[in-house]
Amino acid sequence: MPSVRIHIHVAPDHSITGVAPASLPPGPHEVVLQGPYVTAPTVPFRVADIPADNGPWDDSVSLRREDIYGDAGR
Repeated sequence: MPSVRIHIHVAPDHSITGVAPASLPPGPHEVVLQGPYVTAPTVPFRVADIPADNGPWDDSVSLRREDIYGDAGR
């Protein structure tokens, strides 16, 4: 599909107005906007940067299946 260049104006309420070229037929069209707001993260994501609580757990914490789900088992 050929590309069509249009100029739009985004208002403070985020509504869009503009005029399409005469070569664009009437009807629904899918539009992809690209701009400076679509940027890659400046700092790459690292799992090691996620905060973690590596302290010891007290004896009151049990992760046994029976203790989590009770007699129903699920």
